[in-house]
Amino acid sequence: MTDASALISPQLVVGLGNPGAKYDQTRHNIGFEAIDALSQAWQIPLTENRKFQGYFGEGTAVKGQKVRLLKPTTYMNLSGQSIRAVIDWYKLPPESVLVIYDDMDLPVGKLRLRQSGSAGGHNGMKSTIAHLNSQNFPRLRIGIGSPKQKSGNGEVVSHVLGRFSVAERQALAEVLKLVVDAVEMSMKQGIPKAMSLYNNRTIELTNASEAS
Repeated sequence: MTDASALISPQLVVGLGNPGAKYDQTRHNIGFEAIDALSQAWQIPLTENRKFQGYFGEGTAVKGQKVRLLKPTTYMNLSGQSIRAVIDWYKLPPESVLVIYDDMDLPVGKLRLRQSGSAGGHNGMKSTIAHLNSQNFPRLRIGIGSPKQKSGNGEVVSHVLGRFSVAERQALAEVLKLVVDAVEMSMKQGIPKAMSLYNNRTIELTNASEAS
């Protein structure tokens, strides 16, 4: 491993989403659900933190490692403000921030972990990169599928702000377990090891209308 950032374990895990009941459990908020899954797995309660502009928790994860969890409440396109407030307070390097968010280019049932990269058109990631002044931080994308027709911006907006089907929701319960496993592996053995184990995994959707 030549990249020094590969050796840095995630110390802040951030899930991107929009605050409020209106956006709860929409496709765009799967990052929030991932943080909730980690909060439950590690028994780290999240409480509103005005200084950090988000729901925040601190505790221990695997191998007794200290970790912080964050769900920004700034709305998606200002997510970086909240993340910046936390890393400034704890003096964390950008490479130690793992950001979890939705990706339309991946089907439901797929994860993609990367060590760095561009925003790929995602407003939450654009804000994060701008506020961290770096693209060199790991990110975990969760597939939300693409709209049947990508004819215009309206189609995309209604898709990401829509909710999952019953079959997709069943698959996502398994996906969120994989998210926890992948994050724990990245903390135990590094991002590259977690990438090799989880980027090729697929949770198949079962047809919810079929009687099994």
